[in-house]
Amino acid sequence: VQLQASGGGLVQAGGSLRLACAVSGNIFSSAVMAWYRQAPGKQRELVAAFTGGGYTDYADSVKGRFTISRDNAKNTVFLQMNSLVPEDTAVYYCKARQYSYTYWGQGTQVTVSS
Repeated sequence: VQLQASGGGLVQAGGSLRLACAVSGNIFSSAVMAWYRQAPGKQRELVAAFTGGGYTDYADSVKGRFTISRDNAKNTVFLQMNSLVPEDTAVYYCKARQYSYTYWGQGTQVTVSS
């Protein structure tokens, strides 16, 4: 199983980015997918996740600005990030959890300039 994250980059405050995480291996349809981020000197934190039953959950700091979605036909999960602020600067990781197994992507850097 491999998770390949992409879509990060440098953007000005107020801008948007769309991250993608492609999942290889036959787990996507049953995996619980999530996005995390880790800023320098801080712990990794949950940004957005599918919680089961089609429901989603978001960190308070990104509610109304970020949207998690998935394309089951392409085994890909997305994170649409709008109205970005410098505090969103971090390495963003996708995570897949299936039963007792957890898989992480390699991370993609998002930098928001003021």
